[in-house]
Amino acid sequence: MSTTVETGAAGAASTEARMSRREVLQALSGLMVGIFVSILAATVVSNALPVIIADLDGSQSIYTWVVTAELLAMTASVPLWGKLADLVSQKLLVQLSLTLFVAGSLLAGFSQDTTTLIVARVVQGLGAGGLTALVQIVMAAMIPPRELGRYAGIFGAVFAVATVAGPLIGGVIVDTAWLGWRWCFFMGVPFALLAIVLLQKTLKLTQVKRRGVQIDWLGALLITAGVSTLLIWVTLAGNDFDWLSGTTALMVGGAAVLLALALLVESKVAEPVIPLGIFRNRTVALTTLASALVGIAMFGGTVFLSQYFQISLGYSPTEAGLLSLPMVGGLLVSSTVAGALITKTGTWKRFLVAGGVLMTLGFGLLSTIDAQTSIWLLGAFMVVLGVGVGLLMQNLVLAAQNDVPARELGSATSVLSFFRSLGGTIGVSVLGAVLASRVAGDLAVWGGGESGGGETTVPDVSSLPPEVARVVQDAYGNATAELFLIATPLAALALLVVLFIKEKPLKTTSGAERLAEEQAQLPLAH
Repeated sequence: MSTTVETGAAGAASTEARMSRREVLQALSGLMVGIFVSILAATVVSNALPVIIADLDGSQSIYTWVVTAELLAMTASVPLWGKLADLVSQKLLVQLSLTLFVAGSLLAGFSQDTTTLIVARVVQGLGAGGLTALVQIVMAAMIPPRELGRYAGIFGAVFAVATVAGPLIGGVIVDTAWLGWRWCFFMGVPFALLAIVLLQKTLKLTQVKRRGVQIDWLGALLITAGVSTLLIWVTLAGNDFDWLSGTTALMVGGAAVLLALALLVESKVAEPVIPLGIFRNRTVALTTLASALVGIAMFGGTVFLSQYFQISLGYSPTEAGLLSLPMVGGLLVSSTVAGALITKTGTWKRFLVAGGVLMTLGFGLLSTIDAQTSIWLLGAFMVVLGVGVGLLMQNLVLAAQNDVPARELGSATSVLSFFRSLGGTIGVSVLGAVLASRVAGDLAVWGGGESGGGETTVPDVSSLPPEVARVVQDAYGNATAELFLIATPLAALALLVVLFIKEKPLKTTSGAERLAEEQAQLPLAH
């Protein structure tokens, strides 16, 4: 009798959990404003940082840490946010991450020294980590996998607009005397507050209560410490110390010990932050590996394009932002069209394979660029890359979400986000060191600059004599092409991994409905 009652209650919850398309769009409004402000915060400071660091009397190493601090906090916190989403109110967690973001933004805007600014960026990163993990988790809770593609275009549009608008807005703010660089941080606050209000009014998720909720704080601490140590090593190696050095051995060894202890803890606790059993799922294991490879190749290969536009091709920061439109446009169109087709047909693997092929081809084409490459040809190459990334990145998450129990949706989603972000951090750091070394070597050979390894000063090409400027432009053009050449086999490896993912029919029930059904089955298991 008790089983009947509980099943009936779950059925009611399931019915209540199904949201109309209008309700989904209303709820998405708050989520999309939240992810917009998160991406904007990461990109808006890119053109403003030289002014900020100069105003606060910071050094080149401080410049690096202002960028890295947020990325470290975001990457390390994603698994914890994902696990919390499996245990407590997802709506509350999204609002908490936005609150952290507001606090970090205000602290950064009012900073009077670089130490305060770095601390503020850490707080911002914790909020951004929550948004990175939770937005996709909440979408999966509201929307069945079969219908998720329909809304992917909205997510892609927000991502594209924020990515392009950030550097442009940052440049305008810094160049406007009556605003100043502090508004690069303040401007995100009203958007975040708006998102909190919208979520309170529009996001209605059925909260299925779980008994005996436990949070593995020790595991979270060990994972965060181990990953942070590893990321700090990747960030500093090649600049502050050699890749093969005593410091490297100490940091890598320490990280290995911390992560080994984390694995031991995760294998024994009742509610691990990262359930190790999740990797026994073939789809999750393969999509995680593919996401890490996409992160290394995409972030590591493309983050230096802006520098290539400005130094090799001689464009301004604002123009460099506009020149990224072909790639963003390709990503937006492909993710939107693929999402609609996936919803219509229910098949998805063909888009992953096509994305892997086009991403590999895009990187291969971009490995041929130099300081004389035509803008139109470059734009065509970037469209190919953008289309490939758009077909691949979001649909890897969809494949994983479709193939795990609802109670593990948060963990699975955050694991993919975590490894993609980790891959991106490693890619940026390692390929950045490759670029610095290649540029320094070329300039030393040509006599156009000093060989300083990772400490080579980034030149202002406009202030150099024409003959020296040409050498510098060629050096940066060739070095950037080399980065894409390195990224090409990584993209090909991601394609190979995708080929082994088994296509399964997309579920037609939302995460909230599936969780209610799973909870209803628990009494039967006993």
